[in-house]
Amino acid sequence: MSGYDDIIRDYWTNGYAVIPNFLSSNEVDNVLKETEKIIDAIDLNEHRHMYRAGKQEDPTDYYLRSGQNISYFFEETAFDKDGKLIVPKNQCLQKIDRIKTLIKKIGFVSPHIAQSLVNFKHPRIGTTITAHQDATFLFTEPEIKLIGFWIPLEDATLENGCLWFIPGSHNEPVKRRWVRTSDGSGPKVKFNAPEVQYDDTKFVPVPVPKGSLVLIHGQVVHKSEANTSNKPRPAYTFHVVDLHDTKWASDNWNQPTKEAPFIKVY
Repeated sequence: MSGYDDIIRDYWTNGYAVIPNFLSSNEVDNVLKETEKIIDAIDLNEHRHMYRAGKQEDPTDYYLRSGQNISYFFEETAFDKDGKLIVPKNQCLQKIDRIKTLIKKIGFVSPHIAQSLVNFKHPRIGTTITAHQDATFLFTEPEIKLIGFWIPLEDATLENGCLWFIPGSHNEPVKRRWVRTSDGSGPKVKFNAPEVQYDDTKFVPVPVPKGSLVLIHGQVVHKSEANTSNKPRPAYTFHVVDLHDTKWASDNWNQPTKEAPFIKVY
């Protein structure tokens, strides 16, 4: 891959890097077609789980089981006050959790895919994803060995909700975690600390054309703004952890099972 050394250097310097044209136009179209097939098969009576970006609380085990199943999370603005859809179902899904094996060798000794999903940031109803570190949700110890792979399936622009990063923030420790609770009462998962407030002036926008690959360090602080445009901004994302000399935290919301283990990359 041309320029690979420069890309890796950018990744370790800034906490993120961009590989243009990682997927061809045809490959992007294939991902979108497969996603549409899944959306068309949804039974709204069976899968009506609200997703509130950065405010998730799970009184059931639907969220916890999403790591082992294809699960559906709706935009908060997709329903009216009576709980009725105000837009067609193919325009209201926030994400579909899927496990796929699309990855390139990145240097990890024992890489496993821990999570895979398609994010839908639809025109006008695509909500803000607040500033966070991915390791807040996918934690390894004694050190963080986590990389996110983010591929926009349409052009990601300033208007429709591209990613924003604080360059170099991957050198900061994880300040907040999304963990399973053990007392059996209340939400089954919750944040263990208040929301972290970041300096908005430090964020840098990263608009990219569809099919690009954005590498995201597990500790880099990033966010995306609401989609206020008339253009969608779907993106395919998966996260890879290196389990060599590293332990997957036992209180992470997503836990591998015998029936649905994390997928080995190689």
